[in-house]
Parts: sequence; structure tokens; C-alpha cells
Amino acid sequence: MEILSVAEMRALERTADARGLSYAQMMQNAGQGAAQIIRQRIEAWGIAHPRILVLIGPGNNGGDGLVCATALANAGLTVQCYLLRPRPDDDPVYLAARAAGLFMADAQNDMRLRVLHQMVTHANIIVDALLGTGVSRPIEGDLRAILREVNHRRRSTNLPPCKLVALDGVTGMNYDTGGLDPVAVPADLTITFHAPKRGHYCFPAAQACGELVVTSIGIEPGIAEDWRAGAQCADVRLADEALVRARLPARRRDAHKGTFGRVLVIGGCSEYLGAPALAARAAYRVGAGLVALAVPDAVKPSAAVTCPEAIFLTLPESSAALAPPSHASIAQWLALATGESAVLLGPGLGQAAPTVAFLDALLGSLAAGLRGLVCDADALNLLARIPAWWSHVPAQTVLTPHPGEMARLTQRSASEIQGDRIECALQYAEAWGHIVVLKGAHTVIAAPGRRGVVLPFANPALATAGSGDVLAGCIAGFMAQGLSPFDAAVCGAYVHAAAGERWRAQHGNAGLLAGELTALLPDIIRALSM
Repeated sequence: MEILSVAEMRALERTADARGLSYAQMMQNAGQGAAQIIRQRIEAWGIAHPRILVLIGPGNNGGDGLVCATALANAGLTVQCYLLRPRPDDDPVYLAARAAGLFMADAQNDMRLRVLHQMVTHANIIVDALLGTGVSRPIEGDLRAILREVNHRRRSTNLPPCKLVALDGVTGMNYDTGGLDPVAVPADLTITFHAPKRGHYCFPAAQACGELVVTSIGIEPGIAEDWRAGAQCADVRLADEALVRARLPARRRDAHKGTFGRVLVIGGCSEYLGAPALAARAAYRVGAGLVALAVPDAVKPSAAVTCPEAIFLTLPESSAALAPPSHASIAQWLALATGESAVLLGPGLGQAAPTVAFLDALLGSLAAGLRGLVCDADALNLLARIPAWWSHVPAQTVLTPHPGEMARLTQRSASEIQGDRIECALQYAEAWGHIVVLKGAHTVIAAPGRRGVVLPFANPALATAGSGDVLAGCIAGFMAQGLSPFDAAVCGAYVHAAAGERWRAQHGNAGLLAGELTALLPDIIRALSM
């Protein structure tokens, strides 16, 4: 499923209108589709006598709301409408709502919002059709007062529960960045039109969406394909099982370990003993044929216990942290495994002075003959110190920053990164020529060419030390099996997150140990492959 920006959605609607699907018809399709979904949810929610209040804004979102209200009333449901501003007398959807016998009030003629208070008090379903994608400034005035009244009703413990349904998105959300006005009222259900918007998968707005459902406005696939073919736009998709299944590597029955490639994990120091082994186990669990560890001597004993299947490179002068002399041994191993190896650089690497010098020496050995390079953790922090660092690593390197690491790589603040996650990942993947896996709730995977995939998962259980090492190992493991860097990043991130979802379904939002994820990975892949 595609995810669109506001500008892209508007351009697509213009294209559809030019091809004969009028704006008026799109509005009819949107409102009627929303009404059908609401009727289905009324049954699922077990509301025996629904009393529906539809809040109507002055623009197209309000028009969608009027069509929805009319359709619900024509189906025999009790519906009232409250308008932020009076609609023009010749507005067709307003006239249709009047003809359906809907009771209407408006804020302009409602002294101290007394009528609104009564309508809100008696409603057990409120439909938010106040503002759509056009919100661009803080909410104030009558709109602020309306939302406060709704919020008070939602929080009341003296009245029966009340469901809130948002059309396209809750009033006060930024549909591109996920920003959210402080007075926005979270929804139980968001019904968005044609496709999700970027803001539905960016926090804090993502927290306010509730269940997100997409309904058609009548734009046929051919129209959307023609628009995309002629448009200068990003290609951003929501990851699902079908998208990932199509990218998973094949597993031949006559295979041997060499068939599935090698992963070399370079990292570890005396402060971070477990990270390389976590990554190695993950690479094995997603199907890599052989995993080697280039780690300091201090790391080897614990890594050998945690991942006895791994092999270890013999490195000189590497008791506590990787140092420049280790570079030659790693380069030699890579030369012997040319064309078969993916390299994961960074888990537990540390930032000691010898390690900085080691990285400088290593970078020149990573350009040729690899299936790909993944840079994670302190590899990213060390790269950020190098001017024009992106030119010192092979093209299409997979970078796996969390927002803080992304801030260092871009020399921006973490709040700026989080303020527009999808666009940030797309922009820098294009500028650097690398794959960016911007970790966090709804992880974003972006590639040059403004191509991206957003994960549908936001799981606080994964906010635990070592989770990123497992993710990096998953990506390297898929890359070793021959997937392109982008496909490896998509599969690795999805499988990792799906494992976290399975764990959370059994245990809750806290308490996950990163090592527990690795045992779940084969089951996730098996389920995807069926």
C-alpha cells in the first residue's frame, strides 16, 4: 500500500478529476465509504442505540462529513450535525443533508456553545470532519472550543463511553510530519481516503489515530499508475507480509552453507562484550551460511558461549578494542571471501582512540567484492566525525541510525529528525547514495531515488539494549544471501519488528531481552514464506 504526502494526494486528485472522476464524486465516495465502515464498527462496538454527532468543518473534509452523515441518516440511524461555520445555501452536500432531515447547528449562532454541549453530551459516537489535510497553524477560536468540549465528553466518567471517528485524520494533525496540536482529540478509529498519509505513521499523530482504515474514493489503479509515471514524487510503501514475502531469498533443497553467503561482524570492545554475538546469532537465524567475528580478545570468550556456531578471526594486538594492526587480517579474510560476504561494522565497536584509527585504515578495504556493508552503532558515530563521510564507504551501504545517530550524521538535532522522519530518511538516502534505516516507532527504510518503505509496527518492547544489534545482524544475514541492500534492509527490519510483535503479544510492552528475539526469527520467516 502506498503512503502519500499531502502534495501527492492533491496532485493525484487533480489527475483523477482531469480523467473524469470529479471532485464531487470523490467526495460522495469518501463519505459513503466512511458511513459503511462506521455502520460495521457500530455492530462490532456493541452500541445498541447509536446517537451520532458529526462535526462539520468549512472545507472538503466537512463535505465528506456531510455525505457521511446523510448516508448514516438514510440508513435509519440517529444523526445530528454541528457546523464550525455555516455552509453555502447552494452547497449540494448541505442541501442533501437538509433533505435527509438532519438536525443542524453551527458555532456562529450557538451562544456559548450551549447547543454543542447538549449534542456532545447525548452522543455516543462523534465523527470528526472538521479539518482535513490543510491544517497549518495552531488551533484557536471556536474550533479550539469545540475540541475542548469533545475532549471533556471523552474523559467524562459520569456519562456512557463515547467513540470518536476521525475522517482522514484527527483535527490538529499534520498529515506530512505527524505533528499534533495540543488540543487534538485522539480517535478510536481513523478512516482515511485512498491511501494513508505520511503523518499517520509519524508520532505524535500516529498515537492519536486509533485503528487506521483506508476507504476508496474511486481512483482506479490505472489512474494512480499513470499519475505516478508522470509525477516527480516519492515512492513510499507501507510494509506488509506480501511485500516482504516477495523479497525473501530462496532456499534451495540442494544448498550448502556457501550457498547462503558469509557475514563478517566487526565490532566489540571490553565495554560492549555481547553486541557482536547478538548480531551474529541474528544473521544465522535469518539464514546466513557462515558468520565470522572480528572482535578483540576480550570479547571472544563470551561470544563463543553465546554463539558457538561463529568462527573467529585471529587478530593481532586486540585485547580490549580493535586497533589498526587488525585491519590487515580483516582485509585478508575479505579477499579470500570475495563475492560471498556481507560486512556488518559497528556492534559494540566503541569509540576508543585505537578504534578510530582502525576504522580509518579499514574503510579502504571495504569497497570491492562485497555483497554489501551495514554500518551500525559506533561505526555511525565514528563516520560522523569524517568530513564527507558518505564518500568513504561503498555505494548503497546500509546505515541503521537511531534518531540521535542520524542527528550526528546530518549535523541536525534529533528533534528535527523526529519532526519529519519519512522526508528526512528520503532526503539523506538520496543525498548520500546509501540506504537509510531510520530506527524507531514505524521505522523508515529509504533508498536513493526517493524510494521508501515504512514499517507498520510501533512496539515499546523493542526499546531495549541490543535490539539494534539484532536488527543489524538480520539485515547483514539477508544481504549475505544475495538480496540487494535495500531489499535486505526491508526484510531484516520487518522480520525483526514482527518478532518483537510476536513477543509482545505473549508478554506485553516491557521485559524483552534482545537475545530472545533471535529465537523467534525463523518462525517469522516461515510464516511469511507460507
